[in-house]
Amino acid sequence: MLSALFVLVLTTGPAFAQASGGTAIPEPTDGALFAIGLAGLIIGRRVAKRKED
Repeated sequence: MLSALFVLVLTTGPAFAQASGGTAIPEPTDGALFAIGLAGLIIGRRVAKRKED
């Protein structure tokens, strides 16, 4: 559910920017991208461990 919400936010963000007159949205920094990837790995491992039990 969290990943679906994340995908929704990423896909609708540019649409809102275009609707508001083309306001530029800054791209995420390397640190933010790294944190998102790390969170995905942690969540993925926890889900995999629950399925094994």
